[in-house]
Amino acid sequence: MKIAVFPGQGSQSPGFLSPWLGLDGAADRLAQYSEWSGVDLVAAGTEWDADRIRDTQVAQPLIVAASLLSWNALDDRDAVGGVAGHSVGEFAAAAAAGVLSEEDALRLVGLRGRAMAEAATSAQTGMSAVIGGDEASVLARLDELGLTPANYNGGGQLVVAGAIEALQALAADPVAGTRVIPLQVAGAFHTEYMRPAVETLRGAASRVHASDPRVTVWTNRDGAALTSGREIVDALVDQVASPVRWDRCMSSFADAGVSGIVELAPAGTLTGLAKRALRGVPTVAVKTPDDLGAARALVDAHA
Repeated sequence: MKIAVFPGQGSQSPGFLSPWLGLDGAADRLAQYSEWSGVDLVAAGTEWDADRIRDTQVAQPLIVAASLLSWNALDDRDAVGGVAGHSVGEFAAAAAAGVLSEEDALRLVGLRGRAMAEAATSAQTGMSAVIGGDEASVLARLDELGLTPANYNGGGQLVVAGAIEALQALAADPVAGTRVIPLQVAGAFHTEYMRPAVETLRGAASRVHASDPRVTVWTNRDGAALTSGREIVDALVDQVASPVRWDRCMSSFADAGVSGIVELAPAGTLTGLAKRALRGVPTVAVKTPDDLGAARALVDAHA
């Protein structure tokens, strides 16, 4: 089975959408995505600087829009047998699988970004990546400091979240064998700090139509494959304040016999994790339209 994966916040970079605007219909599609999400995505993806596109309200719809733009440019999408997204990338995955319309996906993501940005103002919180070390020892140290594991990324990478003071204490006295890298984000995403955003998003999500998926959809909640469109949408909502279990998604890929992974724009992060955790599985990162040929070849190749 060949699958498509969709990245999350932090994968964007200044000007990364510029090469995509040369594709037929891309500018019109992005203009429509901008209207739905409430963000000028053409300007954000071609003109705005790193600080401006780091803003949660901008980054989330920008990433989902880029993923859907590149997904629609991929030939032979019908040969893709499954999808998964990392954090906000789950909205792009849901649209690619036919669970949500693109309009509903972009409207919900625009709301999600605004609600999470608002929730982040309630306390001085942040996130840090912890690289390496013994996971049990790291989790024990987090418990001591009142920090929460937010992203289990696999490949020896854990993203933790919580109060700034606690994150600083972790960096000052890291667990043996680890590196602690502060992340440039607005707050403690995927933790209880985001509970107000969950309730905001839940109300809007309850009003959208959810179709059962056309292909396998794995959830960040626990790596399980979900078959109900409504259950997938409910998981998208709950995920805002719960950990991303990308490690379990990758384990599920292995159990399902996944034989190729295409990461849609802005690509690179998830294929990097797959190369460490799923050795031997071919991957293609679709960073620009020049990568579409390699993606098509991978999707079309025999298992």
